[in-house]
Amino acid sequence: MAKEYECFEVTLESGIAHLQMCRPEKRNTMIPSFWTELPEIVREIDDSGEARVMVLSSTGPHFTAGMDLAVFASDGVDGGVPKAVRGVRMYDTVHLLQETFSCLERCRIPVLAAVQGGCIGGGVDMVTACDMRYASEDAFFCVQEINIGMTADVGTFPRLAKIIPDGIAREMAYIGARLPAARAREVGLVNDLYADAEALLVGVMETAAEIASKSPLAIYGSKRMLNYARDHSTADALDYIGIWNASMFQPTEMAEAFSAKQEKRAAKFTGLPPKRKGLG
Repeated sequence: MAKEYECFEVTLESGIAHLQMCRPEKRNTMIPSFWTELPEIVREIDDSGEARVMVLSSTGPHFTAGMDLAVFASDGVDGGVPKAVRGVRMYDTVHLLQETFSCLERCRIPVLAAVQGGCIGGGVDMVTACDMRYASEDAFFCVQEINIGMTADVGTFPRLAKIIPDGIAREMAYIGARLPAARAREVGLVNDLYADAEALLVGVMETAAEIASKSPLAIYGSKRMLNYARDHSTADALDYIGIWNASMFQPTEMAEAFSAKQEKRAAKFTGLPPKRKGLG
């Protein structure tokens, strides 16, 4: 991807799209441009169908210090507009911010977060929208919003409480204390721990490569099913997977998987098609 961004460096190699936050001197705070760049990048990658998995990582001592308060000031919700419309503006702003992370959840390919150091405030919102989370041993997670007198509103609560036990999520929400990496793994927030940031990225890239070696169509279906099952009853989820496979099951993909295994070679699966932009 040739385009340059203020908050991210983006590469695409061997089916792995790597989005790396690149403002370590500012602790990778989420400035106004962050909220437009991330969904733009994710949608471009998803629309092209070229990547099979996405890795979201960072630079410097901390993953991210969270939202920069300039985000609110830039939209006038801090008092720069009349009181009569301030609530409406705030509502619209929150929905815009929420969409920035929801695109990670909705995209067709898995998203892996590699967290080093602090994952604070909006960082928790972001990584809970990813499929899997991995961390260095010095990492910690903090719902910082309660410490500055506000309720987290960009995605933490709807997702966090479905990933970790309810009591732990409430403790994070009410107290705003740091959840260390070891405890985060213990309660299921992260999949695995690594000694440092360098080992973390190597390990996550190895996992990403494993995912990239599988059938993109089957991975897409699996992500859809997992997200649907999380938000619906078992009966509804069973019905949905039945309908999905009735229309999306590809015998040729299964045949290729068996042939590749027998011939001891890498499988050559069908890639995801680019998303349609129109009817022309």
